[in-house]
Amino acid sequence: MNIKKLTLAGLLIASAVSLSGFFIPVGAAKCFPVQHMVNVLSGIALGPFYALGVAFSTSMIRIFIGTGSMLAFPGSMIGAFLCGVLYHKTGKLSHGFLGEVIGTGIIGALVSYPVAVFLMGREVALFAFVVPFGISTITGSVISVSVIKFLERTHILDVINQ
Repeated sequence: MNIKKLTLAGLLIASAVSLSGFFIPVGAAKCFPVQHMVNVLSGIALGPFYALGVAFSTSMIRIFIGTGSMLAFPGSMIGAFLCGVLYHKTGKLSHGFLGEVIGTGIIGALVSYPVAVFLMGREVALFAFVVPFGISTITGSVISVSVIKFLERTHILDVINQ
């Protein structure tokens, strides 16, 4: 187990949870751009499995403290994992960005439909979450790219990945 990666994962979880009060209500969903920023940061800096763990842990804590819903699981976990996989397969930041946007904005949104209907008892259309999840993930992913560019210039990512 890499202590640097585990520490960064904890800091990212803490950041996402502490900033979870900042959200954009879009339809039936609460959109958290900070969560998507953390997904991209963890996917790129830590890899797909750590990113998946960060997304799961953040979603679980947010549900426990009342700032999230069950919809946080499919969106954040799929997006974070796909971001990590695509970035680490290609080494391209743009592919990590697309992994988060496609994973959360499309796949996660579609997987959220049965979660909303069967676990939350809401009546929603199949594509009801695509627009709100898409808006949220694009916003958070754009922010994360700016943060990553800064981290690359300061060589902080190099220290983490040693």
